Amino acid sequence: MTKTSFREDSHYVPHLYLKNWSSAPKRVWTYRILVSHEQVPLWKENSIRGIAYHSHLYTALVAGKESDEVEKWLDQEFETPAVESLEKVTSDAKLTEKDWAYLVRFLAAQDVRTPARLMENLKRWATILPGLIEGTLKEAVHKLGVAQKSGQVISAPKIPTKDSIPFRLTTEIAPGQAIGKLKGETISGRGLWLFGIRHLLTQTASVLIKHQWTILKPPADINWFTSDDPVIRLNYYNHDKYDFSGGWGKPGTEILLPLSPRHLLYTQVGKRPPRRGDILSRERTEMMRRFIAEHAHRMIFAKETDNDVPKLRPRIVNSQQFKDEEEQWRNWHEQQTAAEKELMGWQ
Repeated sequence: MTKTSFREDSHYVPHLYLKNWSSAPKRVWTYRILVSHEQVPLWKENSIRGIAYHSHLYTALVAGKESDEVEKWLDQEFETPAVESLEKVTSDAKLTEKDWAYLVRFLAAQDVRTPARLMENLKRWATILPGLIEGTLKEAVHKLGVAQKSGQVISAPKIPTKDSIPFRLTTEIAPGQAIGKLKGETISGRGLWLFGIRHLLTQTASVLIKHQWTILKPPADINWFTSDDPVIRLNYYNHDKYDFSGGWGKPGTEILLPLSPRHLLYTQVGKRPPRRGDILSRERTEMMRRFIAEHAHRMIFAKETDNDVPKLRPRIVNSQQFKDEEEQWRNWHEQQTAAEKELMGWQ
C-alpha cells in the first residue's frame, strides 16, 4: 500500500453526512463545547474536511503492521451505500426498503465509531475487563478438563487476523510442577474498540433493521442541528428524567439521528412511529433539539448559527482541560501502537 493511499485522518463524522448542513460549499458552522478561553467565538464556520477527525483513530495493527482497513471498510460498507438514500431523504423522494436498510446501517456505524463511544467503552472496560478475562479463562480451563477426561478434542476457533483482539495468553508453571497458572492479558484501547465495532456492525446491528423507522420534520421556522455524537439512544421517562443509555433492541428506547436541518431519522423500539414527513409539535421539536445538544461530545454543527445552542449546552472554558485533550489525541496513535506491540511481542 502506498503512503498516499493510506487513510491516516479518520473522520468519525463523514463528509457526506456533514455536507447536509453546509453553510457554504464544503463549510459548516461549528459550536465548540470545550474551548481554551472566553475570547473564542461561540460559532465558527469551518471547512468540513478540517473537523470531526483524529489521526489514526481507526488505524489497526495487523501482525504488527499499520492498516487502514477499518476506515475503508466503514466507507465501503456503511457510508458509500447510503449516499443515494440520504439524497432521497433530503429531496423528500420515495424510499425503497433497501434505502431504509442503508440509512439504518449508516446510523448503526455512526453510533459506534465516535470518540464519545470510545470513551464510554474505556470507562466500562476499566470496571469489567479483569473479571471478564478471569471468568473466561476459568470457563476455558473447565472445558479443557472435561474434554480431557472424555477424550474429546477441542479445536480452537478460526478467527481472521483482522477481527482478532490484541490478547496474550501465557502459562506460569514452576519447575517440577505438573500444573500452574494461566494468565490472559489484553489492552483496554484501540484494538479492543475496533474489534467491538466490527462485531456490533456485523453481528448485532441487524436488530435495527427490524424496527419501524420514519423521518420526522420540525416546524418551518426551526431546524435540526447535529453533533460529533449524533446518534441518540433515548430512554425517556418524563421531562426531568431520561438518559442516553438505551439499547438497539430495548423496548421503549427511542433512537434518532438528524439527517439534515429538515429531516430526522427516528424509531421507538417496539412501537409504530408517526408517518414519514409528519411535522412535530413545537414542544416536541424543542425537546429533541435539547437531546441533540446534550448528547454532543465536543462539537455541534449547524447550517447557520443558532442562538439556542449556547443555552441548551453551555460551553466549558478551561485552558488546561483543552490542552490535555489535545495532547491525548496527539499521543493517541503512538501510545496505542507501542502498547499493542509490547503485548503481542511485535517489533
